[in-house]
Amino acid sequence: MSSVAVLVELARSGTSGGHVKCWERFAQSAARLPGHRPALDLTVYFLGTRDHVETLAPHVRLVMLRPVLSTAAFTSADAAEDVTDLAPYHPRLAALLPRHDVWHLTHGFAYATTAVRLARHAARTAHRVPRLVASVHTDVPLLASVYARYLADRRLPGAHPAAGRFLADRAAAWLRHRRDRLLDSCERVLVPTPQGAAELARTLGPHRVCLLRRGIDHDLFRPDATARAHLARAYGVPTDRPLVLFAGRLDATKGVPLLTESLRLLRARGRAAHAVMAGSGAEADAVRRALGPDVTLLGPLPQARLARVYAGCDLFAFPSRTETCGNVVAEAMASGLAVLLPEGARTTGWLTAPGHDGIVVPRDDPGDWADALTALLDRPDLLRAVQQRAAATARTTHPSWDQVLTEDLLPVWTAEGLCRRAPRTRMA
Repeated sequence: MSSVAVLVELARSGTSGGHVKCWERFAQSAARLPGHRPALDLTVYFLGTRDHVETLAPHVRLVMLRPVLSTAAFTSADAAEDVTDLAPYHPRLAALLPRHDVWHLTHGFAYATTAVRLARHAARTAHRVPRLVASVHTDVPLLASVYARYLADRRLPGAHPAAGRFLADRAAAWLRHRRDRLLDSCERVLVPTPQGAAELARTLGPHRVCLLRRGIDHDLFRPDATARAHLARAYGVPTDRPLVLFAGRLDATKGVPLLTESLRLLRARGRAAHAVMAGSGAEADAVRRALGPDVTLLGPLPQARLARVYAGCDLFAFPSRTETCGNVVAEAMASGLAVLLPEGARTTGWLTAPGHDGIVVPRDDPGDWADALTALLDRPDLLRAVQQRAAATARTTHPSWDQVLTEDLLPVWTAEGLCRRAPRTRMA
């Protein structure tokens, strides 16, 4: 039996982001594996407020470990940022890892650096060397760049704008270098899109880069004719105008300022639309001030409640360029929403016929986004056609989590012919 440890150094909760949800879904799929599948024992390690184990099946479990150096103290007042562990070494994880054959890195902090350090030590001392693989879920350097600017604005009020840019550029460059060194320690690196695979292949070589798609729960995310009335009852959302949904962190990393301004322009043009935003973040107050009664801020929601919010809305506007995949787009399409996405963003990979099963906005300009929204709101027939095509694309082309596990992950975890090379890089 192949024993796999997946290392997710993020705090797990009911409203965690897509990275955590992704591995929860894969673990649930692994628990459903039929007996004829390759033998697999899977442990997914998260961060938690206390050490404990959640067993999903005899061969699948989730393990939460307390962080050594938590970032919780550095989060904003709304705690929208993901909590990770900045320690260079996690002793408790180090004691548990040797029982596993495959160590799967998904981030670049305490868990990952501990795994690489142990693997290097095993190679030097002629002990059994584990197989190291990795998957890319978040553009951490880009996110750090945006948050560095937020930090500069908050902690250095009145400072020259160049100070924020300097901090942002240095943070992004350091984390990019650090990420590349970690990935170079792995025999296989999995990425969610062909575009991302091509970028990493230039650094790592094409033979070391594989696709790891994202799945969709088609039973949970689907059209629901009763959802609109539920939104009105549960959240007071108006039912007499189109609803434009956004789901994710309410900050600049997701393009929220751009979307807010485009919605303000839409209102100035006399178009009746109401914004619904699920999530929290640094831009929440700015959104509330700019849109007033024309926005409903729901805060973070668990998946089951979020699914009904999707199904009760009409359009999903998502200007983010930081996504490596953007599962929220797939969830919106499966729920029967017309999606609006930035041209060139990796999220457009969910579309099979841009312009028909989703709208691609050419420029990151509020006027362009307002124009795209207006074009759909002024033509209900076009809006319905895009909604129907989006739902059809989701049904016919977006894989389930079970499919992705068996087709993308298991071949990498259980392949006997993959090279076992010791990590070359030295971690700080």
